[in-house]
Formats: sequence, C-alpha cells, structure tokens
Amino acid sequence: MKFFNISLIALGSASLLFLGACSNDSATKTETTTASTPAAKTETTTATKDGEKHSEGDGHDHSKDKKDSHKGQVIQSGKYHIEFNSHLEKDSTHLDVKLHGEKEKEITDAKLTAQVQLPGGTSQTIALPYSAEEKQYVAKLPTTAAGDYQVVLQADVKGEKFNSRFSFKR
Repeated sequence: MKFFNISLIALGSASLLFLGACSNDSATKTETTTASTPAAKTETTTATKDGEKHSEGDGHDHSKDKKDSHKGQVIQSGKYHIEFNSHLEKDSTHLDVKLHGEKEKEITDAKLTAQVQLPGGTSQTIALPYSAEEKQYVAKLPTTAAGDYQVVLQADVKGEKFNSRFSFKR
C-alpha cells in the first residue's frame, strides 16, 4: 500500500512537469502588469516578438494593416491595445506608441510616460506627447549607448492607469 501511494505521487509529479514543459510557447511572452487603480487588480497581457504580426482573431480589423503592418511590439492590456516601435537614429532613438481602446478606437488624450533603463543601468523618464501630425505618441531618447533597453510605459487614460513593458536593442 505504501509503495502504491509513493508511485502515485511520483507519477503525478512527473505528469505535472511534462505538462509544464509542453506549455512553454516561444512565439509569445506573457507578462503580468499591475493596474494602479484603487482596486489594484492584476492583468495578464501577451506580447509578440519584435516584427511579428499578432493573430487575426484578436478583436480588431487588420484590413487597414496590409500596407503598414505591425512592425513593433504589441501588447493587449485589458481593453487597451498598445503598439511600441523604436527607430534608431544617428544621435538618438525615436520612440513611437499607438494606443487604441475598445473597438480599435484611437486614444489621443492619454498621458504617457516611459521609464527607460539604459544599458549602463541608469534610468531616464521621458514624456510621450501625442503628435497629431504622426497620429501617435512620440519622443526622442537622446542616447546612443549600445545594448539592451528596458521600457516601462505608464499610461493614464482618463484616470485609468496601467503599465506595459517593452524592450529594444541598439
């Protein structure tokens, strides 16, 4: 009887390890973000790798994406759809963010701030104002250091606050 119990526990543990190893998908990366609302709920978002399109069944129309498909990183945070792009320039890095709400409605009145961790370990905070000309939130990161950059994008949409995480390499 004791041998049967030990065998059952070992088999169950091995099954859980096997299921955990099989569920690791390298195409997507799951991040947990915490909303800064009074209820402080936790939301799970999924980001695609840089340069990949996200799925066709994600809830918004891709017909207009044929000409200008998603070239950056995309995160769905609750009802918000955030697209982040970084463009390397000679003396800086251009940061672009598109923010959409429900039914793919473009949000132009949010307050966006990027906290950027530079390759040397220092941090820099940058405001991203909305540019009506470019139809997105834009900013320049005035640094040319080579390496990995970690970005925490803090958004405030009419009092509703949330964070998203992105990264890029220079």
